[in-house]
Amino acid sequence: MPLISLGIPDLMLAASLLLVNGAISLALALRLERPLAVAAVRMVVQLAIVGLVLERIFALGSPWLTLGVALAMALFAGQEIMARQERRLAGPWTYGLGTAPMVFAATLVLILALSTAVRPDPWWDPRYAIPMLGMILGNAMSGVSLALNALTVAAWRERAAVEARLALGAGRWEAMRTLHRQALRTGLMPIINAMAATGLVSLPGMMTGQILAGVAPAEAVRYQILIMFLIAGATGLAVLAATLAAVARLTDSRHRLRLDRLAPPRG
Repeated sequence: MPLISLGIPDLMLAASLLLVNGAISLALALRLERPLAVAAVRMVVQLAIVGLVLERIFALGSPWLTLGVALAMALFAGQEIMARQERRLAGPWTYGLGTAPMVFAATLVLILALSTAVRPDPWWDPRYAIPMLGMILGNAMSGVSLALNALTVAAWRERAAVEARLALGAGRWEAMRTLHRQALRTGLMPIINAMAATGLVSLPGMMTGQILAGVAPAEAVRYQILIMFLIAGATGLAVLAATLAAVARLTDSRHRLRLDRLAPPRG
């Protein structure tokens, strides 16, 4: 069965559902109607542009264009991580600590998947590499942003307790251990919840899209399981690396808490 084509009226009908959310925001004075509208417009514009770009990239099949798109996706993801920090590190550290671990983990996991499980020809085929990278980056971005925010906020809030442990002779890693573990739990909880709910509660977008495109449900399930494992692996690696680097930045080799390396709180 061919995929049913959607027209502009179909999309407009679905978009009208946002009016309900806007009405709820107005009625309860949530002041979310403007962010909701901006987010919706931004999503439509971004997806329209991405659709045109991907059509061209898929047609050309260039490894350099594929690499360029992957780098752009990673840089934008790093910007989103930085924008979600309540207590960010001063200077370029927030961007670097969020982006580098995420890119490393996503690249490692993606290359592993493309060279072993999926095996497209060529291995960097943009039809496989770009969508898979997008799913991995998106989830790793959420995990890293939540973990870094939890760590920096907790370090500021619990600064007296951390400094007391340091004064009693604890090393910086021991003094920050509880905060680090809490940050790891915060960053990993979304993907754990997603895996637990997948299948019985939710049918993920990739699996749903494949089924709608005519792929056998059993095959779509196998692909979705693969993607969830890749996402979980990349998120775990990225969150661990980012939080370890953040702990090292928030302390120094003399085992002192360095909250002066945090930027002022966002207004």
